[in-house]
Amino acid sequence: MRVRAGFLSPAITQMARKRFRSSQRNEPVTDRSFQEYLYQTAAPLTTRTELMRLVRGGEDTYLELKVKLSNSERIAQGIVALANTGGGVIVFGVNDQLRVEGVDHPEEVQDELVRICREEIQPSIIPFIDRLAFDNGRRIVALEVEGKRRPYRTRDGRFFIRVGAEKRETTPEELATLLDEARPLSYETLMIPRATVSDIDEAHLWSFMRAFAGGVFDEATAKGYPTAEILEKYLLLGTRVSDEVVPTVAGMLLFGKDESVAKLLPRASMVATRFSGDTTKSPVIERLELGGNLATLYETALRFVERYCDLWDANPNRFASGVDEAPIVARANYHRGAVSEAIANALIHRDLALRDITTRLHIFDRAIEVVNPRRSAGFAPAALKAIRFGVNEGLNPRTASIFANAGYGLNLSRGGLPTVISEARKFSNRAPEIVAFNDEFRLRIHGI
Repeated sequence: MRVRAGFLSPAITQMARKRFRSSQRNEPVTDRSFQEYLYQTAAPLTTRTELMRLVRGGEDTYLELKVKLSNSERIAQGIVALANTGGGVIVFGVNDQLRVEGVDHPEEVQDELVRICREEIQPSIIPFIDRLAFDNGRRIVALEVEGKRRPYRTRDGRFFIRVGAEKRETTPEELATLLDEARPLSYETLMIPRATVSDIDEAHLWSFMRAFAGGVFDEATAKGYPTAEILEKYLLLGTRVSDEVVPTVAGMLLFGKDESVAKLLPRASMVATRFSGDTTKSPVIERLELGGNLATLYETALRFVERYCDLWDANPNRFASGVDEAPIVARANYHRGAVSEAIANALIHRDLALRDITTRLHIFDRAIEVVNPRRSAGFAPAALKAIRFGVNEGLNPRTASIFANAGYGLNLSRGGLPTVISEARKFSNRAPEIVAFNDEFRLRIHGI
């Protein structure tokens, strides 16, 4: 009987032996791997005979055999390896010679497996657990693992995969592949190795929390300013590893100290360049690498734009004829809301899983261009049309929601890409250009 192992009070059931007596003689026992079982069985159904077919096929990438549960740390590593490799089964009570020895207390084994899946693995796994009894009194426990939310890691932050019948820790290249295969939506929730709560700008964090005072947050109950608790339990911006809370990518981007973000998340920087002309092949007047958390990046990027351009809330209609004949190119003019919203969208919607593409801000004589990393696969062309109408294709929902909140402290425009397109077009009488290719998203706003 299959037990869906929950996290509150796992049910304890004992499988009746009578169920198998009539079927064992009629079903031929053949050897086949767990992979064959997955492909040939329409729906998961574990009987004693079926399970023994798997066992007699021997260990492979999807099946691991254990005599007993003795080392929870190694069991957690094995579960992580199976989950990261696509799922599989661990059977307890079978030795290396494929002989059933049984386990003494299957109920206790089940409880411990539930605890391991809940506390020793991140993100937590809800497993299927079978307890099977044989006529000779021996009992075995089978743990089925699915890897729907990979990559998984152990509590101490280690990633494992299964190769053949063996598990091993991932290489940097294999880990990068696992992360790249993960849904982009989950990247902001990954913890940052070597980051600690001390890397958080507590003044900024608590300023944000005080914006909710008198409502959902009571500062009087938060004695001692428990930054770790706020990150982990209030804002979901921290992950517990052993006894410490580690900031996630979103937590560091939003509230990290500028120097810590530059050190721990170097790919989060932005390169701002002023070109003397209208293409990237024109001579460079100034180029800066802007770093820090999202608030710092937004403000420094906007100051860089204002160094070379004039931003207005509406078209000033004050330009005299003949300016093009002037010996020096005049400063270009742009709609303030369109430019600020374009920069904000670039910061909160960039795909940081792309390691080799940096967010760039280009200032030309008569245009501003924002280039952002964004996986083209699955995005263009249909989604490229949808986002023009405000259909959200954001990769980082937690980051975006906090960044746009008034408590974060920025004076932002509202409306997203539709506002950028509408206001920029009304200001300059030219529609912005939007292109997505080669894992890049490009937005060009024309000035006057």
